Amino acid sequence: MRDVYMVSGGVSKFTKARPDKTFQPMVKEAFDYAMNDVPHLTIDQIDGSVASYFSDHFQRQLMSGIMVQDYLGLCPKESKRVEGGGATGGLCFQTAWAEVASGRQDVCVAYGFETMSHVNTWKGNEFIALASDASYDYPVGGFYTGYYAMMVVRHMYEFGTTREQLAMVSVKNYQNAFHNPYAQKKMKIAVEDVLNAPIVAYPLGMLDICVMSDGAAVCILADEKMAAKLTDKPIKIASVGCGTDAMRMADRPHGEVILLPHESPDDYKGLKYPGVHSFRAGRMGAKLAYERAGITNPLEELDFVELHDAYTSSEIQTYEDLGLCKYGEGGQFIESGKPNLGGICPVNPSGGLLACGHPVGATGLMQAVFAFWQLQGTINKHFGNDKLQIQNAKRGLIHSHAGTGTYVTISILEKPF
Repeated sequence: MRDVYMVSGGVSKFTKARPDKTFQPMVKEAFDYAMNDVPHLTIDQIDGSVASYFSDHFQRQLMSGIMVQDYLGLCPKESKRVEGGGATGGLCFQTAWAEVASGRQDVCVAYGFETMSHVNTWKGNEFIALASDASYDYPVGGFYTGYYAMMVVRHMYEFGTTREQLAMVSVKNYQNAFHNPYAQKKMKIAVEDVLNAPIVAYPLGMLDICVMSDGAAVCILADEKMAAKLTDKPIKIASVGCGTDAMRMADRPHGEVILLPHESPDDYKGLKYPGVHSFRAGRMGAKLAYERAGITNPLEELDFVELHDAYTSSEIQTYEDLGLCKYGEGGQFIESGKPNLGGICPVNPSGGLLACGHPVGATGLMQAVFAFWQLQGTINKHFGNDKLQIQNAKRGLIHSHAGTGTYVTISILEKPF
């Protein structure tokens, strides 16, 4: 396989609704931004693309990807659509990586989008719930907030995690997003505000949950030769990993913990895993990505993480799945301040899904763009301020998550200069 580099990225504004634009020009907004950042790249030099969008239901349109392909002026170049629930954007990023790594393309564009505002909230939740088992889970009220509420209640029961610790995640991410011009929600809140917000499904309240959004994101990947021609600040995709699990939580086995490079069996004696408090797919994706990147201590070797925080609880669960702390210690980890902007490993310095929004097909690509700008050291250029710039960041991780953990992708980006 060839080395693959990210050379540019663009993000549209994530909002509750974009009545001014349909999905095609929304993607072009992000695409034009990315192209303008690499002025030596022409359409003729792009070999192909990968399209990312979760649901055909929101825009009531099949084959939306080819409509975007045409609108961007990329026809008749090769393209394909990928879909995998909430991990759609992460899968798209890794598919584009594979196109370049395999030698099939020298320059590949990954673009993703979702226009969720075309339906009201309850209908949107119904569409999203179709990513659970429509024969068994969905008919008994299987909206995702209920699933995640059940998981975190078990986490609280087994490990003593508190609502206050969940609220700290929300406070951190909203605070970070205050300086991100692309973020959908910017609020300065306190733990008490999160605790006093209306409950949706105990213990998750309105400020524990990301919102449906419209938005688009674009990543441009290239091989080493083309990357050197296009930018003096390419960012290498050091490794990728992906894990999967059964869709129904009831079908998931309780076996041994999948160990990461820095762990031993003695760390988890007596822990039945994965249980409903953890994500086996996330563990497998992290294990593969760490091994391929040569990472033996993620907390020390990663300078930041952009992870899929659709719920405050899922961020805490993911701390543990990524091995930033031991299982059961996610609540203590947020309380310690280690994932804060000035901490040892900032998590979601962009504001994450909670504050930026979650237009599903764009979300994983948005994470890649923000990670790319962090590693380039160009946050000030793209955000108009440097409040969120992590100084001397050399390596970052992006994490994309589907369903209740059915697909999870882990991609590690690093500065080669």
